[in-house]
Amino acid sequence: MSTDDTPDDFGDEPESPDDGSVRDRLEEETDHAVEGLDESLVELLSWVLDTETRARIYIYLRENPASTSDEIADGTGLYPSTVREALAELNGENKVTRGKREASGAGNNPYEYVAIPPAELVADIAGQVQEELNTVFNLDDRLADRTSDARPVDITVEQPLEERADSDD
Repeated sequence: MSTDDTPDDFGDEPESPDDGSVRDRLEEETDHAVEGLDESLVELLSWVLDTETRARIYIYLRENPASTSDEIADGTGLYPSTVREALAELNGENKVTRGKREASGAGNNPYEYVAIPPAELVADIAGQVQEELNTVFNLDDRLADRTSDARPVDITVEQPLEERADSDD
């Protein structure tokens, strides 16, 4: 057996003509899986953040912190006016923060935005769900016209110990 005929260092057989198509298929499947994951993430965040536009902006800011509204519009393909409106809402809800971009020289220093960490976003959602559940249970008691000594129901949503330790870091 010549050195050209020996398997490589990993014990694999020499490449066959079909290996290229296998690699191509694996790359295509990987791309498809990533696209599916991206779309699933957008769907989930659309539910959490109310709209797909806000979800796309949040994802862009997690990947590109300290971006201006024009940079976000360019990166997401959304209209600049739509991005500015969504950013104002997200900032008002404390889901993104903003600060003036430092620029050398005279001129306009635009705002740059940073999305809050996902753990904080989830904690906010848990708090909202808790409030809504408490309202529903208390409303049911009042609508059922129960005795006046009925006590309100409190539901507390807590993070598992492992998540609390992670968010403290």
